[in-house]
Amino acid sequence: MQMQLAALGMFAFTTDSTLFDKLTRSREWRHERTERFGAIAASQFVGPGAEKITLTGRLVPEVLGRYGALDTLVEMAATGDAYPFIDGRGRVLGHFTIDRVDEGHDNLTENGIARVKDFTIELTRVA
Repeated sequence: MQMQLAALGMFAFTTDSTLFDKLTRSREWRHERTERFGAIAASQFVGPGAEKITLTGRLVPEVLGRYGALDTLVEMAATGDAYPFIDGRGRVLGHFTIDRVDEGHDNLTENGIARVKDFTIELTRVA
């Protein structure tokens, strides 16, 4: 049975592709400050700031997922396009660019093929 955890554009994070273990979401709001003599700085809210999502996980192709899943995400990143990110409850969190994909290869076979791949994917929301 295939379980969908989330999706980035048409890429579904599933047991057949790759699943992430952790999602970290960071959001900021911008406030411009003006120094004032003898008083606390004046502050004005100027709008939302950066929003980032970081996905971390482990891919074990012999058990769960497939080797090419991270390659697909790298190809998506290389287009420079923004993709809708949909969480496991079906909520669209916005459109995000793929800014970074880090891979760690572990438990290598004698041919140098990783049995385990750790990954981190960094996304940034765009307007």
